[in-house]
Amino acid sequence: MSHTFSTNTALLVIDVQQSFEHRPYWIEAEAQSFKNNIQQLIGFFEQSNQAIVNIFHIDESPAFRWASGWVKPMDFLTHTPHVEFYKHVHNAFTDTGLDLWLRKNKIDHLVISGIRTEQCCETTARVASDFGYRVSFITDATLSFAMTHPISLVTYSAQEIKARTELVLHDRFANVATTQEFIHAS
Repeated sequence: MSHTFSTNTALLVIDVQQSFEHRPYWIEAEAQSFKNNIQQLIGFFEQSNQAIVNIFHIDESPAFRWASGWVKPMDFLTHTPHVEFYKHVHNAFTDTGLDLWLRKNKIDHLVISGIRTEQCCETTARVASDFGYRVSFITDATLSFAMTHPISLVTYSAQEIKARTELVLHDRFANVATTQEFIHAS
């Protein structure tokens, strides 16, 4: 179904699903700033009649199986998206119909938000750029978790991981901005 939006821009809300709350690395207190920022973005898109797209991840790990009942928005999200897509890989484009929907709705600018910064959000930003979309990566409206390198055993904080993503995306695949920078520039 086509909808007339006020701009050619869409907000992608990637994998902000209850599955993550059932993973051992989930720390609710560390998610608060992310939640506030993504809600501000969603509110901005709702007020300005711009497209909002929810993306959900399904795979065979227990928390991400469809049968788990957790492949649905986290409870703090109360918006109604214009469309939802379900993915089985890291990027939001492969075998989902997202690209076709965006093109039918004349959308050529994607605003990336969601979980995990360095995985599904970064991968979607890279693929979107390769597909010819203009991409804004709203770094403080993405969430990541600390990770330990499997060989060196060095643990990288979520902030270090986000900084790396910002470095490799900015001016190559996306314009990297904060929520406030994006809203004030729009």
